[in-house]
This record gives sequence, structure tokens and C-alpha cells, in this order.
Amino acid sequence: MPVPMLNGPITHLVSDCDGVLIDSEAAALQALLSALQLRVGNRDELNALILPRLGLSIDVLLLQIFEKIGIADPDPAEIAGIIDLVEMECDRQLALVPGVLQALRDIRLPMAVASNSSHARVRSALQQTGLSALFGERIYTADVVGHPKPHPAVYLAAAASFGVAPGNCIAIEDSVTGATAAVAAGMCVLGFTGGAHVAAGQATRLKAIGVHATFDDMRQLPGLIHRY
Repeated sequence: MPVPMLNGPITHLVSDCDGVLIDSEAAALQALLSALQLRVGNRDELNALILPRLGLSIDVLLLQIFEKIGIADPDPAEIAGIIDLVEMECDRQLALVPGVLQALRDIRLPMAVASNSSHARVRSALQQTGLSALFGERIYTADVVGHPKPHPAVYLAAAASFGVAPGNCIAIEDSVTGATAAVAAGMCVLGFTGGAHVAAGQATRLKAIGVHATFDDMRQLPGLIHRY
């Protein structure tokens, strides 16, 4: 897919949370591997099922994996138990993506968060890691807007809250799911590939769906954004 043309000057930033702001996706991956290893004994096969789906809401990710392994109607209690396990592990290992706090301070654009995690979890993570001052109340999540990524609703809601067109916003994403949503919303999208959970070839996959540029170190982010 060709990189889309920019629709206007970049005046606002909208960021994904998990894997971009909060270094949680590696913890989520390990928790999912532990929870699903009895269902899928081969670790390489299990990795291949999970990695392309990181960025989806956990319930959707699990339902897709269960369907892939031939369980069309999994026990809701098992799904809920795995979700609890993943969320507890992410909370236990809560930390910022290295360099992201200084990068955001250097950018100096109005900012919002667009996430598939729950509003309560995102708000708590931002408060605990010192990011709340940068994002304030502009937290747009699937449980609030009614549609999870790859639907563009969270990104459209963020742009609307600023009173600007999506084309005036730059989005930061690490997953194909999230980048698909931001591209569909009409934003300029940068893909972060520096997380420990990111599989080989992710930059190529992100560019194929319309991401403008990729980077693997948060110290690069202010310079990239200033290009636009």
C-alpha cells in the first residue's frame, strides 16, 4: 500500500498505550504463552498465533485463537481467567517504554491516548507512571467509544475532542491492529518497533498498511514528528 499523503499540518498527537507508552506487551505475551501452553503445546506455533494479534482487545484475541485451534465456543470462565492473569501480570510489571517520557516532553503538542485497553486501566497506568500530566482527560478507549481497533473509532474520538480533522493528528502505534485503525481514521501514523514483544519484520508489515515511517528508539520520536 502506498504511504498516504498528509492532509494538513500536524498539530496534535494521539498515542496508543500498551507497547508505546507502557511497556506491557512483552508481559502480556508471556502471560498468554503461559495460559495457553496446555492448549497449544508447540511454543513456536503458539507464538505464531499470538504475535500477529497483539493490539487486539484480549477477549477478541483469545476468541480468535480458540477458533484457530478448533474451539468455537470456549468456556467464558476460562476466557475471563486468562484475561485476569494477563492484566495482573501487566500490572505487576508496570513500567514506561524506555525514553518515552522525555520524548513526549520534547514534542510539545497537545496529546491524547487511543487504546483497546479499558478506560480504568489506561487511566491508572498513566497516573502510576507520571504520564497523566501530559494527557489529562483525553483518554479514548474501546469500552468508552463502543468499537475496538482495528475500527477507527478511538482515533476519530480523539481528533474530535481536539476539534481538529484527523489529518492534523499524528498517531503512534506498535501493532498492525492499531495502525490499521489510525490509518483508517486518516491520521499520519508512525510505527514503533522497539518493544521486546515486536516480531521480526514488523516494520515491513506496518508500512504495508500505510504507516508513514517506523522507528525503534523513543529518542528518535521528536525528530520524526518535527518532519511533519
